[in-house]
Amino acid sequence: MPSIITRGAISSKAFGFGYSKKSPPVITYLVVAGGGGGGQAAFYQAGGGGAGGLLTNTATFALGTTYTVTVGAGGSANTKGSNSVFSTITATGGGYGGVTTVSTSGGSGGSGGGGGANPSQTGGTGTSGQGNNGGSVTGDYHGAAGGGGAGAAGSAGTSSGGGNGGVGISSSITGTATYYAGGGGGGAYNVTAGTGGNGGGGAGASTAPGGNGVNGTANTGGGGGGSANGGGSGGLGGTGGSGVVILSTTSTAVSTTGSPIITNVGGYNIYTFTSSGSITF
Repeated sequence: MPSIITRGAISSKAFGFGYSKKSPPVITYLVVAGGGGGGQAAFYQAGGGGAGGLLTNTATFALGTTYTVTVGAGGSANTKGSNSVFSTITATGGGYGGVTTVSTSGGSGGSGGGGGANPSQTGGTGTSGQGNNGGSVTGDYHGAAGGGGAGAAGSAGTSSGGGNGGVGISSSITGTATYYAGGGGGGAYNVTAGTGGNGGGGAGASTAPGGNGVNGTANTGGGGGGSANGGGSGGLGGTGGSGVVILSTTSTAVSTTGSPIITNVGGYNIYTFTSSGSITF
C-alpha cells in the first residue's frame, strides 16, 4: 500500500519520485528564566540576585502540535524571578538577594541569591543542571555576596568588598556568541561593590547612604544588584532581568503568537521570544 500523505505532501513511495512527507522538527532550544531581584536593605548591605535557570539542548518535537512559550519576568527587590517554559521544559526563576531584615540567607532558585552582609548569612541554592549557588558572607557588614550564575557560583562578600555575581553561560544559538544568566553583584558600604556576572547581572551598590542596585539586563535572565545602606538609609534592590526563549531549527513554523523575532542564519530559522506566546510546526 502507498504510504500516508502527511500535511498535503506527496509521498515519494507512492509515486517513486519527487517529494517526501514533512519530517518532525528537530529544535535546539535555549530557555532562560527571569533573574532574581537584588536584596533591598533596611540595615546592612544586601546580596545580589541569582540568575534565572538556563536549559539548552536539542530534541525532536511533533508536527501539528501548538507549543506554549512562557517568558518569565525578573523579580523585583527581595523577590524571586518567574519561570520560563517551552513545551514541558521549565527553567526556574532566580533566587532573591539576602537581606537581614527579610531573610537569613539568599533565596533559592535557578541560581541562588547572594547572602546579605551580616556575618553568617549564606547564599541560596541553585537548581541542579540550571544554575549555581549564591555566595556567602565571610566578613562583617561591609560587603554582601554575589548571586549565582548559570556558569559559576557567586563570590563571597567580605570586609573589603561585595561579592561578584557568578558568570553566565555563552550560547551561539542566534549565530552570535552571547552570555546569558549572570548573577547580580553584592552591595557594599565604604568598600567596592560586587560587579554583575557576564550574562546580564546587575552591579551591586556602593553609595552610602542609600545606594541602589543595578537592574539585570532584559531578556538575559541576569540577577539584580544588591543595595547598600548607610546612616540608617537603605537603597533599592535591582530588578532581575526578564528571561528569553530561543529556538533554532531548519523547519519552518506554520504559525506563531507573541511576535517572536524571526531570523535565518546559515539555513537555520531562529525564533526569539522576548515575551510569551506559542509556536506550531
